[in-house]
Amino acid sequence: MKHVFDLGLDIGSVSINTVVIDEAGKVVFEDYRRTQGQPLKLVLQILESLPDQFPLAAFRLAALTGIGGKLLAELLGGVFVNEVIAQAQGTFLFHPEARTIIDMGGEDAKLILIDQDAQGNLNIQDFAMNSMCAAGTGSFLDQQAHRLGYGIEEFSQLALKSTTPPRIAGRCSVFAKTDMIHLQQGATPDYEIIAGLCLAMARNLKSNIAKGKIIQKPLAFQGGVAHNLGVRQAFRKIYDLAEGELIIPPHFCSLGAIGAVTVAWENPPAEFHLDLQALKDYLLNRPQEAQRLPALQPPMELGADHYAIAAISPEEEIEGYLGVDVGSISTNVVVIDSQFQVLAREYLMTAGRPLEAVTKGLKLIGEKLGRQLRIVGAATTGSGRYLTGDFIGADLVRNEITCQATASAAVDASVDTIFEIGGQDSKFISLEHGAIIDFMMNKVCAAG
Repeated sequence: MKHVFDLGLDIGSVSINTVVIDEAGKVVFEDYRRTQGQPLKLVLQILESLPDQFPLAAFRLAALTGIGGKLLAELLGGVFVNEVIAQAQGTFLFHPEARTIIDMGGEDAKLILIDQDAQGNLNIQDFAMNSMCAAGTGSFLDQQAHRLGYGIEEFSQLALKSTTPPRIAGRCSVFAKTDMIHLQQGATPDYEIIAGLCLAMARNLKSNIAKGKIIQKPLAFQGGVAHNLGVRQAFRKIYDLAEGELIIPPHFCSLGAIGAVTVAWENPPAEFHLDLQALKDYLLNRPQEAQRLPALQPPMELGADHYAIAAISPEEEIEGYLGVDVGSISTNVVVIDSQFQVLAREYLMTAGRPLEAVTKGLKLIGEKLGRQLRIVGAATTGSGRYLTGDFIGADLVRNEITCQATASAAVDASVDTIFEIGGQDSKFISLEHGAIIDFMMNKVCAAG
């Protein structure tokens, strides 16, 4: 008996979800892959590597949805389906009782309100999507898991250990990250921070995308972020959902692709042949070189003198001043003498664990200078200055503006303008005769 199949593709900003559905309406193949910025090339690889039981000639239709679906529908001769309709139809197929759908993918989030008409058919009442900002989507979770040194599965599990999650800003992903860094520098456990982030994502959706809308239960949660147990728990808490009122549908990552196929069933093509040649030709002939601006000129070369460390004889006993700058991304530990000569320095990644970074920096400097060195004064600055100041028993704790200005004026008294760009902030400082007369820092967003 000759089998026929239907192909569904959801071309997202981060991943591609592929499904093959048999003539009985059963999902017989499901595939998830990250695009790595090459969605068209990846689709070709996926289709060329389909298992032998799914020959291209056996497909009677191809339905596509997602941000890259329209172009591929033209190249493959398939049907393009709007992603809101596709997601709603995919959920309705498995859970017609759902009344609210939250779909969170790599770079977008959707809220869809649905019900049934008198004939029992799907009716989309209203929907909303996030703007261009990816705050509250899967990409940000991936980024934070990587920054904290956890796999995404472990990151998901850790949130369930939380008992007192802190409040983290959810309207901007960069501002949320800044809040997380400050919490880490205050020794807040990672699992509490992760739970706070999950709650921030849920609150962000409720206050922005769902603003002014009546959320009916049950609520279906789908998309890649639905894998995250912490976010599931956050939605239960934010929307006060009882047992059974939060639905995680089957194939929750691929419901867009499944829904696209079910929409295509309503008006299937009379003739269809899945031919990859047009896609191959497009990939072969499309322009590869983008228009480019003129190359930047190389900056002034800095020689060895710019990074020189003062020479110290092994028998010499020296007095030094310790400075520690704990930033959001990196930690700098330096020892200078009374003549402003650098005796030792260390640059380390903060990695969300400022005390560990400072401890390592002090140990490395101790190994270099040993018992020759006697610290007669210590000061801290940066976003982690208070915690670190208590940790090392600092004599002074000063803000970054003061420290940047003081050091620049000490090195070169003629300096009148300072631009300082760090891992998550940038500063402009104006000096006059070594005194600060104006300054400005970036606010919430860390762009630049």
